[in-house]
Amino acid sequence: MTGPDDDATASGAHPGDAVGQPLRPTLVVAGRLLLGGTWRRGEVWIEGERIVRVTATSAEDRSGARRIDVGEDRVIPGIVDAHVHSLSHAHEGIRAATRSAAAGGVTTIVEMPFDATGPVNTVDRLRAKQELADREAHVDVALLGTIEPRGGWRRAEALAHAGARGFKVSLFDTDPVRFPRIDDRDLLNVSAAVGATGRTLCAHAENNEIIKALLVEEAGSTDVHAHTRSRPPVAEALGVLTAMEIAATSGSALHLCHLSLPRSVDLALWYRDQGADVTFETCPHYLTFTSADLETRRGRLKINPPLREGADREGLWSRIAAGRVPVISSDHAPWPAELKDHDSILANRSGAPGVETMAAVTLGGALARGEEVFTRALEALTIGPARRYGLEGRKGSIEVGKDADIAVLRTDPDARIDERRLHSRAGWSPYDGVRPGVVVTATIARGTVVWDAGVGLSSTDGRGEVL
Repeated sequence: MTGPDDDATASGAHPGDAVGQPLRPTLVVAGRLLLGGTWRRGEVWIEGERIVRVTATSAEDRSGARRIDVGEDRVIPGIVDAHVHSLSHAHEGIRAATRSAAAGGVTTIVEMPFDATGPVNTVDRLRAKQELADREAHVDVALLGTIEPRGGWRRAEALAHAGARGFKVSLFDTDPVRFPRIDDRDLLNVSAAVGATGRTLCAHAENNEIIKALLVEEAGSTDVHAHTRSRPPVAEALGVLTAMEIAATSGSALHLCHLSLPRSVDLALWYRDQGADVTFETCPHYLTFTSADLETRRGRLKINPPLREGADREGLWSRIAAGRVPVISSDHAPWPAELKDHDSILANRSGAPGVETMAAVTLGGALARGEEVFTRALEALTIGPARRYGLEGRKGSIEVGKDADIAVLRTDPDARIDERRLHSRAGWSPYDGVRPGVVVTATIARGTVVWDAGVGLSSTDGRGEVL
């Protein structure tokens, strides 16, 4: 990349004093821009916060334009992470989560509503969180609300009017206050009420009765696989079926969170083929690890639903390759290490940090499987989640008129993830030591360079926008 006043091409340099500054106008040149379905050299012109031109490289007059030449690196849309928990523990917060997002090529996060201070199930709590994001966010943020059991569905309209981009509930009783269960009868009302707002209902879909009974059976076990046994595949499949049948009955939009099984994907696709408005996501940890990795990474890979078998991992990849997986999200859950390192697997919190590593891990894994898989995975990280949350007018693709949200991706087989250099306050990563094969070298969020691998992060609190 060249300096701000140099119009020459110098692949591999850094944007220098352009980092942290709005680029007005800016020219981004890449050897691997997706144009007409083919990766080839092209240009993205940015004025202010928006994209004003996307072309193949030409000999047009570039005088007055700041030029950032990334050589043969790929220029991709900024990632839209559809599943981030910034406030499940006070240790993280929106500031750290969104700085971590920026360093990973993520320019928009969809923030979950199950906060340590209380679930975002009232207009007052939603507005307080909007104000917090206004003060702290480094990338753009879409906020979800949630529904309180036994009557909270009556607040859905007010929450949507106040700015909730969607709603999330759980069919499993994770925590009776912070993350409570919505039972089947209540879910009928919740689904209808959310559907009436025109928003999407997101569901953590696992069968409560099966898991609670198996947790009793596994109590006291020191086996690292006790958690996996307590949440068998049938618990996920039944949860998915319950959520979809109720959504189909009410005619509401449903998004299934963190599916770990090819069978769950196939069930969701069947409902979609029947006309139900159903989308779903899987996550990088299900595409990278298997239950065998618990032997070495132990509680740090305790996640709900749990890691599955190698055949399940490859089954998910095959469905991504076929273009049948609409969303891939991080499910970023940055618990402090002391809450993940208990000897008993069941004593640990569930979830792992991932917003900063998601693009590299997913796209590196996809690229190893071929260019077509790479393109399909990229869609699931960008335009897929943007569509689900009504953000496609601004986010998810490099098009004229959209926000200038861009990430630069470099192929680098030697790059290794080092948890000490990540920006989440969790201070650890399940991907520590992994060589993903690619690395995010720069992030531009609404026309501002917020991350450059050669310079670091450069952004100010509150530069992100609440969508």
